[in-house]
Amino acid sequence: MKNFNKSIGSAGEDMAAEFLVKNGYKILERNFSSRNGEIDIIGWDKDILCFIEVKTRYTLDYGTPMEAISITKTNTIKRVCQYYIFKNYLFDINIRFDVVEVYLNYKNTSSTINVVKDAFR
Repeated sequence: MKNFNKSIGSAGEDMAAEFLVKNGYKILERNFSSRNGEIDIIGWDKDILCFIEVKTRYTLDYGTPMEAISITKTNTIKRVCQYYIFKNYLFDINIRFDVVEVYLNYKNTSSTINVVKDAFR
């Protein structure tokens, strides 16, 4: 089941990245990690550096993708964000935390993608 979830997550991240590029984002990094954790996608949306978590679901049995992001996960993303900013000398910039929700059907014949901009602070 773990490999199945990982492959669904990877497929969702690919779909999310493609969707973001089509909607004007410039992707800088995918699966950026540090000793503190990982961020799925880092990219520019115009003049805002976005740190993006992608959640993919087939069903809402356990809530929406957005609801699956815990306080612990948001804190991890913030720590990795700080590291990325310092590592790349990106001071005095606007940043934002976005979430991309990817909804799939069981036949993998369609998807719906929703971008939640400024999902948390």
